[in-house]
Formats: sequence, structure tokens, C-alpha cells
Amino acid sequence: MRGAAALIATMLALAPASVLAQAYQCRMPEKLSPLPQDKRGRDAVKRVVPVAGYTLALSWSPEFCRGRQDDRAQTLQCSRRFGEFGFVLHGLWPEGKTAAYPQYCATPPSPVPLSVVRQNLCIMPSQRLIQHQWDKHGSCMARDPARYFQTARKLYQAINLPDMERLSRRPLTQGMLKREIARLNPGMPATAIAFKANGRGWLQEVRLCLGMDYRPRACPAHVRQPRGDTPLKIWRGL
Repeated sequence: MRGAAALIATMLALAPASVLAQAYQCRMPEKLSPLPQDKRGRDAVKRVVPVAGYTLALSWSPEFCRGRQDDRAQTLQCSRRFGEFGFVLHGLWPEGKTAAYPQYCATPPSPVPLSVVRQNLCIMPSQRLIQHQWDKHGSCMARDPARYFQTARKLYQAINLPDMERLSRRPLTQGMLKREIARLNPGMPATAIAFKANGRGWLQEVRLCLGMDYRPRACPAHVRQPRGDTPLKIWRGL
């Protein structure tokens, strides 16, 4: 983990300034309360497999919040009372050699301390999601929540993303957005970038494939991607 921290620090030092990559604004709630202990669902099966790489998943908040402005479960991210967000961190996920990835490695699940929650709410504006990401993914790659979110936060802060406002006003394809992100991040090949879009072609997430050293690598074969000329739309939401 010490070597990983040094590598991430180097990435941050070399990276140019981010352009509308993360939060437009962020205002912390004055008080946070511990979450009640949720029971895991039926799909929450412990699966321990060797880690072969990672995925850094960034959610495009304007699309996620479309129609959720009054959803009490998404108040922090979508009500606009606590901020207006661009790309937020969905998670840092350890991957296996195949599509079967490690998950839920800690039994029983351990709660994320409120101090760690507060440190990360501006990049992952959902207390419940913070707990879920640690429980499902972080427990398979770090000894405690603080270490997991420190790594995820530094990787998130090192990524440069394009001016989504500008791109949203022009015809766009998946290949065009991949090339633009690669251009802004020297050393990142376009093959390391994947997208999640809904059935109507609106961008939901950017997913970056990383090797064991946290450097960008070509996404594995089991990560299916549409053709590069597939149309892609960006919802501004502001």
C-alpha cells in the first residue's frame, strides 16, 4: 500500500488541472448520524478471488439525479441543497482475472467511521453508498475503510475529465469521448476507458481500467463495449 501511495502522489503531481471533472459545489451537512446496520441482500455472497486489477468508476451526477431531485434517499447528491455535482466517485473495485470479481470479503461487515464518511462526502455524496462500497469492494483490497477511501480519493483527484458542458452541446460518439479523456490524461490509452450508458444513449458512468500498480491499462476482454461510433449524449442538468 505504501508503494501505491507513492505512485498516486506522482500521478497527482504530473496531472494538469481538472476541467469540470468533479463537484461544481459541495456543502457539507452540519450533522451526520451513524447508519442503521442493514442486512445484506441475497446476492451479497462472499467471494474471495485473487485481485488482478481495478476499476475506478465515476458516475455522471446530472444524469443520475434526473428525476431524483425529491428522492429522500438521494438528498445529499440530488436535492441541490448540499451541492451541485459533476462526476462523483461511484467506487474503486478490485477485479479478478475473469468476470468473477472479489466481493464482501469481511464477515461480519464493519461500519465506516463517521470521520471517514465526512472526508469523502464531497466526492461520494451518499452515506449509504460509502458504506456499501466499503462492504462490497473495499473490504477485498484494504485493511480498513480509511485506507480504502484514501486510495480511491487520490485516484479520483488525479483524473482529468473534459468540459462536459461543451461536449453536451455537440454531436458525440463513445470513441470521441474516449479520445478526449485520453488526451487530457497522458499515459492513459483510450482502450483503458469504458462507458456505461442507458438504453437511450445518455452517459451514466465513466469506468477506468487500472492494473495492479493503479496505472491505466487496456480493459479486459470481458468488459464489453459498443463500437466507437456509437452515439453518446450528455445530460447537463444545470
